[in-house]
Amino acid sequence: MNFQVPEKVTNEKLLELYEQMWLIRLFDEKVDEFFAKGKIHGTTHLAVGQEASAAGVCALLDDTDKITSTHRGHGHCIAKGADVKNMMAELFGRTTGYCKGKGGSMHIADLEKGNLGANGIVGGGFAIATGAALTSKMRNEGYVVTCFFGDGASNEGSFHEAINLASVWKLPVVFVCENNQYGMSGSVNDMTNIENIADRAASYGIPGKVVDGNNIFDVMNGMEEAADYAREGNGPSILECKTYRWKGHSKSDAKKYRTRDEEQEWRAKDPIKRMRDNLIEQGIFTEEDAEKIKQEAIQKIEDSVEFALNSPEPDVSTLLEDVYAE
Repeated sequence: MNFQVPEKVTNEKLLELYEQMWLIRLFDEKVDEFFAKGKIHGTTHLAVGQEASAAGVCALLDDTDKITSTHRGHGHCIAKGADVKNMMAELFGRTTGYCKGKGGSMHIADLEKGNLGANGIVGGGFAIATGAALTSKMRNEGYVVTCFFGDGASNEGSFHEAINLASVWKLPVVFVCENNQYGMSGSVNDMTNIENIADRAASYGIPGKVVDGNNIFDVMNGMEEAADYAREGNGPSILECKTYRWKGHSKSDAKKYRTRDEEQEWRAKDPIKRMRDNLIEQGIFTEEDAEKIKQEAIQKIEDSVEFALNSPEPDVSTLLEDVYAE
């Protein structure tokens, strides 16, 4: 397994990323549990198994950099520095949530951390990210925008329009495709006639790179290259992370369209276990250290649930607040 680490990622940062990946997984598993119990309403899309792409990409972003997320966006939010307490409160519909309990799973935003928001519309983040990158360039603010999207969104018109414009104007945006092999119940192989989504970059005269989305080191190195390219004023690129979601598309998905053998094959590539084994092999931490970090992450998730349950629900009088910008 490739262990080359970008220079700005210290050993201390690697330990933070290990905990971060556990937080992403445990958060989604806890949300899955509460949805099954009817304690959280609406719908949700979980990224269990995809932790390395969110953590690895955001590890190379600065605090001033921006991201746009997707309907499967809890991991992006955590990786960009969100507090799991406020995230959990949002899903429980409490006033202490990031959107005061009014946004829910698919609409969490944290502007202070540069998260411009998850989006329930497939491909809805492309134009937002491109617009934010245009702002950065016109105002000479120097930040890079990362646009997360799935393989299914690459067939939306907004994908092509945004990337074309970003290419023409050389905007500082990295388009990150989390290719988890399925758009809802359709295999990516049935939906596109190319081997890699990143191959489409050539059509717009920009770089495209494919990385192992279950190898956080591969993701970080690919993202470092893409982010540096954007910061240097060269324009956008596409970074495709090949990964896999362990659970269904949404909470109502029975996953009948794929085999259990395929699922086991991908579970064997568990990104958290791979990172753990590599850090132990490199002497960065011990098995005991790894277990301690995991237990700390478990406690943080339990604390987030307690925080959410003890937070107030919004009063009906606030129903029309925050609908329009002042």
